[in-house]
Amino acid sequence: MRAQLSRLAERWRGGAYYSSVCSWTSAPKGCAAGGWGAGRKCGSRSVRATIHRTMSEDHFPVHDEFIYCSGGATEVLKFGPWKDLQKSNGESKPKLLILIIPEYDQMEDVFGLNGQIEHKLSFMKEHVPADIKLILIGHSIGCYIILEMMKRAADLKVLQSIMLFPTIERMAQSPQGKIMTPLLCSLRYVFYMPLYLLSFLPENLKTSLVRFVLRGIKSVDEASVEACLNLFRMDCAANAMYMGSQEMVKVLERDNNTIKRNLQKLIFYYGATDNWCPVQYYEEMKKAFPEGSILLCEKGIRHAFVLDSSNEVATMTIDWLKKRSLC
Repeated sequence: MRAQLSRLAERWRGGAYYSSVCSWTSAPKGCAAGGWGAGRKCGSRSVRATIHRTMSEDHFPVHDEFIYCSGGATEVLKFGPWKDLQKSNGESKPKLLILIIPEYDQMEDVFGLNGQIEHKLSFMKEHVPADIKLILIGHSIGCYIILEMMKRAADLKVLQSIMLFPTIERMAQSPQGKIMTPLLCSLRYVFYMPLYLLSFLPENLKTSLVRFVLRGIKSVDEASVEACLNLFRMDCAANAMYMGSQEMVKVLERDNNTIKRNLQKLIFYYGATDNWCPVQYYEEMKKAFPEGSILLCEKGIRHAFVLDSSNEVATMTIDWLKKRSLC
């Protein structure tokens, strides 16, 4: 969410801003956002560094800690004066919590999709009081995770869920999925040796390769370039590809029942040029739920918006919440 995060948090005078996020290794660092190809799984350092910088500049309290949740090492970024929502230490407890669900973290179940869902639910159970109201923000597979959370834990006090470029159905049948499914499910092991050899390159050469891959993006965020260097780490790349293979196999039919039950709490934002959730999916969703808040991007924002459009997306998010008197 980049520089707009301070604005978003500042508007919640009676709330806390938490981001429970993990990366792809046993000692995760931050969150991931984007889309396969240009930018997927490369938001870890980028988001974390920008959030810390922005919040610090605005003198907004930032706490960064590591915890173990369901056996997985988890980094938690907390924005606001509350270090522990379970123990107020005399402070008034916040009334609202915003939880951002990025593309995925890691779990002890070998980075499985179900493990990711259970990890979020476990985090909520262990670290968030049951009476706190929630706003959930998800991107890509994070939207699928949010729907599953709302399905499995109907008692969560969710006020609003914002689904950005939602990959919630037929991923393998999408234009990008048709290309990536055989690569991720059958051929990913072929890439392990080249990735292992590339990991020995000097850092400046790795940076040059990343810039070359991202050369088509006019205003790429410098933090994203740094974050992409994680993909030269063998464990990060292997785990990202494994998680991708799980998505291709398990994200099948749209969960219409869960969407119908929570329609008034959901905002869907589809990309007009998104090959992971094409316009056809938007049109079918709009037809199935004509009264829902189902929007199509008119600004040309890419699926991997973390690369160059974080400010725009954060501003839109704030506007949606303001219209619903949540901000």
